[in-house]
Amino acid sequence: MCTHVGCPVGLYEQTTHHLLCPCHQSTFDVTNDCEVVFGPAGHPLPQLKIAVDSEGYLIAEQPFQGTCRPELLGAWLIVTANTRPADALRADDAPAAAPVSPGLKKVGGVAGWIDDRTGAAKGVGYLMRKVFPDHWSFMLGEIAMYSMIVCMLTGVFLTFWFDPSMAHTTYEGSYAPLQGVQMSRAYASTLDISFDVKGGLLVRQIHHWSALLFIVALSVHMLRVFFTGAFRKPRELNWVIGCVLSLPALVEGFAGYSLPDDLLSGTGLRAAQGFMVAAPVIGSYLSYGLFGGTFPGDDIIPRLYSVHILLLPALLIALFTVHIVLVALQKHTQYPGPGKTNDNVVGFAVMPVYAAKAGGFFFIVFGGIALIAALVQINAVWLHGPYEPNATTAGAQPDWYMGFPDGALRLLPGFPEFEDLRLHPGVPGHHRRPPGNPGVLRRDDRLSLHRGPGHR
Repeated sequence: MCTHVGCPVGLYEQTTHHLLCPCHQSTFDVTNDCEVVFGPAGHPLPQLKIAVDSEGYLIAEQPFQGTCRPELLGAWLIVTANTRPADALRADDAPAAAPVSPGLKKVGGVAGWIDDRTGAAKGVGYLMRKVFPDHWSFMLGEIAMYSMIVCMLTGVFLTFWFDPSMAHTTYEGSYAPLQGVQMSRAYASTLDISFDVKGGLLVRQIHHWSALLFIVALSVHMLRVFFTGAFRKPRELNWVIGCVLSLPALVEGFAGYSLPDDLLSGTGLRAAQGFMVAAPVIGSYLSYGLFGGTFPGDDIIPRLYSVHILLLPALLIALFTVHIVLVALQKHTQYPGPGKTNDNVVGFAVMPVYAAKAGGFFFIVFGGIALIAALVQINAVWLHGPYEPNATTAGAQPDWYMGFPDGALRLLPGFPEFEDLRLHPGVPGHHRRPPGNPGVLRRDDRLSLHRGPGHR
């Protein structure tokens, strides 16, 4: 047992005659009285000299030599004159049975009942023995997973009060500056969550901040995998799955902050509609089908709501589950170190160490998000007012992760974006035919060129 914190020393390097503690990489030299050659352990390994008695049993000749840390290793490591070192080896020895608590008996009974009907004990046992490496960079993926869980939990809370309808109503809630203003029921319900539902504003902010943290952690996790080469054979498929998972995550974030139907989110939807109509040939059909007619229509908020709470979460959970299963089957990657090879993983098993650490880390992430949400305001929809197609906010911009498609549209050359030549007599800016020659345009007629957002 390691003299650092009492972990079992279970790895032996035959070429160097070193014993290795897999938890914190303390290394001991067997040929030199188990002296420490590497790691945080402060003392040599305790040694117990054994011999064979007259009946052929192994016995301890003397107590442990060196520091054995009884407070960590347990009293069973201490050999005294009053204890017999070979209990339960002889035929007439009665094995000492540890008392079992009533609660543990009930848990065992329930587990046995489930296993008799599902046969899950083998799979669960495999998962509980699964070893994960202990390195800070692997926490990036955990942060992404935990923030996604927080986002989904808070999203369930918000669905109880949010009304995904574009039907018009008159606001009569607690926010005085907007009382009596005509708005959609989606925007009115968002204001009600913020001002009239207890804890509603905090949950809204936790939901928004956890969504941002999810995409940040996912992006940094992908960078870690790329720059450490963890995507190489046989993990190429899992790398592709992770990249694909990031795409619905971006769409999920955009759909989420478009739901309140305030002036800022409506401006974002207007930009998205501009992206669609900029697509050659199919752009106008795509926009018309998604919005249920001309912009803004009455269908986009209910449709985005269904996609936001059903379709995309189901897709994210499915891809995430496949991603984790492949990690478990292919073994986790790890950095070089003593006792580490391509065929093993040095670290902690799921039970009990890793599960306890992961559970604690989840509450750290949750607490950090809640603290930020309580102190830093984000997406104050009441400041913008309801969306009107003929208005826009000053300095309107999307969340940071949607900046690249907005910038990409600005880089797109103008020649693929055009309108069909249509004849609208009497409408300024449109082409007119001279009387008596319907097939010829006037020379001074101007070409009506439709450009998407970002072109001037």
